[in-house]
Amino acid sequence: MTVASLPSPGGNELSIGPIDLNAYGLMIALGVVAAVWLFGRRLEANGFAKRDVAGSIAVWAVIAGVVGARLYHVITDWSRFEDDLGDIPKVWQGGLGIPGGLIAGIPVGIWMARRHGISAADAATCAAPALPLAQAIGRWGNWFNQELFGRPTDLPWGLEIDPENRPTQYAGEETFHPTFLYESLWNLALCGLVLWIDRRWRLARGALMAVYIAGYGIGRFWVEGMRIDDADEFAGLRVNQWVAALAAVLAIAYIVWVGRQGGITRRDPSATHPSVEAHPSVEGPEAGPSTLG
Repeated sequence: MTVASLPSPGGNELSIGPIDLNAYGLMIALGVVAAVWLFGRRLEANGFAKRDVAGSIAVWAVIAGVVGARLYHVITDWSRFEDDLGDIPKVWQGGLGIPGGLIAGIPVGIWMARRHGISAADAATCAAPALPLAQAIGRWGNWFNQELFGRPTDLPWGLEIDPENRPTQYAGEETFHPTFLYESLWNLALCGLVLWIDRRWRLARGALMAVYIAGYGIGRFWVEGMRIDDADEFAGLRVNQWVAALAAVLAIAYIVWVGRQGGITRRDPSATHPSVEAHPSVEGPEAGPSTLG
């Protein structure tokens, strides 16, 4: 028995008067709203488009992202669905694989941005901090569902899990690592880091997205290794860990390449309008404009 612990909600519904809302879906929706807001501000601050364009882009990107996230989860956790295919569309019960959401959502978002006259690189630069912001908020849906927690722990912030939601092998344990909270805080910090880097450095257009992917991959690899929910494994690691590691390595390699091509330089702190700050010509990736922090 721990001296202190974090409680779990008694259910996954929030009642507002006569309306009952699914908390998991609500958290994802709030994350999307926050991401669209930040994405729109950055588009407008750089003169790429009015901020309301972000909503038009996000509608299709989010739909594609949810579909991709669900398919990724189903594929990587097929044993859970192979005997009951009717559970596949039940997204509200949890089970969205973020890597799949990114794989499907980012290309669709870029495609929609191009239809609005925004280049793929500029759209990626503006969206880079918005994605971890959405993830930081959306992860709280797992708290309401009492899912995706980590190994048992006696730490003061151990998460209380109801007996019916504990894995059989841990039925006698009461508190577990709140991996949803770890990933949420990691993503919130990553959002701040991406904004900080963008304020102080000029990166080649689109390279800021690689910073996000590298940061998310590292954090996801760490958090994934703590989880105890059933998942497919390969060579001693969960499939999601392999995906996270590969994404992080490729993103870091790209950032290093960009730097060697002269695509990363310090901003001029005296510049009144960083978005039009002069940048020396470089051979290789083109350095992009400033974005709102």
